[in-house]
Amino acid sequence: MRHAFGLPQVLLIILFIGGIVSVTMRYASLGAKHYADSYTREQAELFMQSATEAALLQISGHNRTTQGCLNNFNITSSDNRFTAQITVEKYYLADGTSCGGALSEPLQTEESNGMISIRTVVDSNNSHPKNLHPVRLERRSLQRP
Repeated sequence: MRHAFGLPQVLLIILFIGGIVSVTMRYASLGAKHYADSYTREQAELFMQSATEAALLQISGHNRTTQGCLNNFNITSSDNRFTAQITVEKYYLADGTSCGGALSEPLQTEESNGMISIRTVVDSNNSHPKNLHPVRLERRSLQRP
């Protein structure tokens, strides 16, 4: 009888190699999903910053004395992947100026005049083909327009 691999040994080697390949493919697919989700989240964070800056630009160009205070903005990205809902929670204004109601907070110091408390919420458009998983980001900040 010759010394060679038998059928059971060959089958075990094929099963062993198949198991290694399947585990490798599983980790590769998890890595690809992680990178895709990280990319989408990074894009949403960049959009959040630009949407906040766009809202600050609109507030700084708005005449508060004659037209009242702005408090809500809805901004959609140019590729329709993300939408931002921006809410001005408070205007911090020096004595003598106000927005009316609970939207403004009087201050005693001139250095803080014009500051606003702003909340930005970014949601992904789940029907967009580039968004694999939904993304929702929220940030509150104190800004000077």
